Amino acid sequence: MDQLGTVLAAHRAYLRGWDPAPGADPDLVTYRSDVPHATLNGVLRLRDRPAGDALREARARLDGVPRIWWVGPDSDPGTSAALQGAGAVKRTELPIMVADLIEAPKQPPETAGLEITRATDLVEYATAYGRVSGVDPAAIDTVVERERAQPDVVRLAGRGPDGTVAGTATAWFSHDIVTLYFVGTQPAHRRQGVGAAMTAAVLDLARQRGVTTAALSATPMAVSLYHRLGFRQVGAFDILSF
Repeated sequence: MDQLGTVLAAHRAYLRGWDPAPGADPDLVTYRSDVPHATLNGVLRLRDRPAGDALREARARLDGVPRIWWVGPDSDPGTSAALQGAGAVKRTELPIMVADLIEAPKQPPETAGLEITRATDLVEYATAYGRVSGVDPAAIDTVVERERAQPDVVRLAGRGPDGTVAGTATAWFSHDIVTLYFVGTQPAHRRQGVGAAMTAAVLDLARQRGVTTAALSATPMAVSLYHRLGFRQVGAFDILSF
């Protein structure tokens, strides 16, 4: 499997881990966490099916929850346009980025008063990243239940001088790479280098484990930050609502 294929397979595995039901359809890969947050329910790949039929099936599987469709290089060519023609709406494009950890910067950026450790309180951690990501506080119990079922995950919390969580980063170790999720900074701590420090801490942890490749899906506003930390774009997801 080439590098991009490995990154996509790891991404599918992570989000499938949010679904308590076993997956049985490799051509229309869906995940349903039942958390009322679009990123935590959706479609990850479409192959060898007409877009209209797949859209109807995806709507049936994910009825009752907010959801998105990740259209990446692992779906059939033309999938995004075909789905939009069948009624889906493109919301944004997320770059797929990777970093060679042998070459990437090895020291976390200086961030005054930030202490980064492993998160042990899942409720505190999920509440913190949920606040940044827009997860309904009433759904945190479900988020924590799904988090407990995730293997091979390391959760890092960056704390400010007052001991509260200033930043989060989830490190997913799978397919011999590390993939980053929920890299976020609490509103009161923004523009202080917290996101860069959290990312660099994950990269350092991966090096300690002998992992040489990191991956993530970047929001457009974060691309320049990740470039500075050694990431480069290798593909993109079209993010559709339906």
